[in-house]
Amino acid sequence: MINVAIVGASGYTGLELLKMLIHHPKFNITYIATSNGGESLHTLHPSLTHIFNAPVEKADAKAIAQKAELAFLALPHKASMGFAKELLALDVKVVDLSADYRLELETYEKHYCPHEDKAHLKDAVYGLPEMYRDEIKKTNLVANPGCYPTASILGILPFTKYIDENFPIFIDAKSGVSGAGKKCTNNTHYISINENIFAYNPFMHRHEPEIKEKLRLQSGKEFDVNFVPHLIPATRGEMIDAYMLLKEEINPIAVLEEFYKDEAFVRIFENPVDLKSCAGTNFCDIFAKVKGKKLYINSAVDNILRGASSQAVANANLMCGFEEHLAIPTIAYVP
Repeated sequence: MINVAIVGASGYTGLELLKMLIHHPKFNITYIATSNGGESLHTLHPSLTHIFNAPVEKADAKAIAQKAELAFLALPHKASMGFAKELLALDVKVVDLSADYRLELETYEKHYCPHEDKAHLKDAVYGLPEMYRDEIKKTNLVANPGCYPTASILGILPFTKYIDENFPIFIDAKSGVSGAGKKCTNNTHYISINENIFAYNPFMHRHEPEIKEKLRLQSGKEFDVNFVPHLIPATRGEMIDAYMLLKEEINPIAVLEEFYKDEAFVRIFENPVDLKSCAGTNFCDIFAKVKGKKLYINSAVDNILRGASSQAVANANLMCGFEEHLAIPTIAYVP
């Protein structure tokens, strides 16, 4: 058994981590932390009453190192890198769910803040197993991808050698409210989001450079990525619709099936995908259609599972030499 810690256990992603790790056959939860500590786990997450209980500590790197070999950091950007730096120095493996280690230094500092752990940034592996499975198995630091990039990259990546890079890629994205976290804002207040939908940060969202960078690193091509996210009145789930031009006509379903033929957590569909079919799972569902040289890609994920917590557990499984699928949910919550 591997002892693990969850730091930032009070949020939605923290709850999802707990739900998977409680029944994990190889991981043992030995440390649960929030920024202040002292809360009851049942107060934080009433759904765990009579199922699991443990003390909630104030996050402390040295205490974690004494109790755990691997830590999941469900913390905001900037806060996460300082904590990860301490843990790595104490030989604790880290799966970081923030953006702090996802990007190259120049890109990160342009869109976030000055980086405080440049030494470890170069060693971080982007935690999308379909791209970097072998590297994930060897690293002590995984940068867990964002939800929008996960759905976008997995949809677009199989087509990069066919895309005409002289024309822009447009991504129209929609996410459930859980992606905004627990803290209520004007946009996530019930009165604002109920029976409503709206775009936010068009062409300025921080996930746009993440998508652009990873496509470049994988393909060697510079794509003009234009990303517009929307908030929809759904609890969970995320869908992207991407549009681009091809250099030649192709069979898009055949391309997807060949590219992902060995991937257990990518499903290819003959018709457009939906949120409910992947809600509560680690699947990324993808559909694509061509009209002449115009390509449409439609993909969906559970934003707080495949876009955060279940992907984090899959990465931890790989880091520790276990089967990737251990404790990973595959049955959708609703029909």
